[in-house]
Amino acid sequence: MAQLKQWREQNWVRIGTDGSIKGACGTSKDKKNPDRCLPKRKALSLTKSERASTARKKKKAGARGKTVVANTPKARVRSK
Repeated sequence: MAQLKQWREQNWVRIGTDGSIKGACGTSKDKKNPDRCLPKRKALSLTKSERASTARKKKKAGARGKTVVANTPKARVRSK
């Protein structure tokens, strides 16, 4: 239960393939191949091209049917 509380406090945001922050996580219109989500703090710590890279990786693998796609090394989220 503590992990859910921690996740909610992180304020996850949706990242578009162009690297821009598109809004809250879970608001993607494409439910079969949703956008990449990251904690807002992590998203803001990356450059626009780094955000775009991890979002494109997720979209590309999602188009092939993958549901779980690892982040790029720079976008990796570490637990506390």
